[in-house]
Amino acid sequence: MEKKVDRRVIKTRRQLKKGLAALMKEKSVNQITVKELVEEVDINRSTFYLHFKDIQDLLREIEESMEAQIKRAIEEHPIVSGNENAFYFIEDMFRVLDEEREISKALIGPNGDMGFIHRIERIIKENSRGTLEKMFPGKKEDLKYFYAFCLSGCLGLVKVWLNEGEEKSPEEMAQMTFNMIANAKDAFCQTASDFLDK
Repeated sequence: MEKKVDRRVIKTRRQLKKGLAALMKEKSVNQITVKELVEEVDINRSTFYLHFKDIQDLLREIEESMEAQIKRAIEEHPIVSGNENAFYFIEDMFRVLDEEREISKALIGPNGDMGFIHRIERIIKENSRGTLEKMFPGKKEDLKYFYAFCLSGCLGLVKVWLNEGEEKSPEEMAQMTFNMIANAKDAFCQTASDFLDK
């Protein structure tokens, strides 16, 4: 009996998450009411309140779950000077996004939560900063530009993939992203005169 209850709870929470993702295609999460959400997923308001205090509580659980998965990916594949771990970390990132594709689209879409995006960027930056500073000891001041370039580029890739690129697997996207970052890293090592001499 206990297992049946657990399955129902999981199903209900999954419905609410999917419903929130659907509504976020149309409006900001701050404009979504509990009434709209329960009508979207066809459950009672009382059922919603058994699981969450309000819409923000639901959003917080979704974001914390995704952040935990990304942190776990970093722990399993710590970013060091060798390239192999970086690739597997990127691959895990795309798998997390793919498994939660609709909510991922909602979170980074036009009605998404910029705070969530900034927290993910900060997690990645904090876990790669030390390695990059060791790799480029004479370029510490310029690393912020390298971060900005790579993080913005990766976010752009993710947005296009989530919205238009379902034909590409997480593995294919990881390889593409990894190659682009590797090329950017090589370019970062060069000076303007290196390019002009080519």
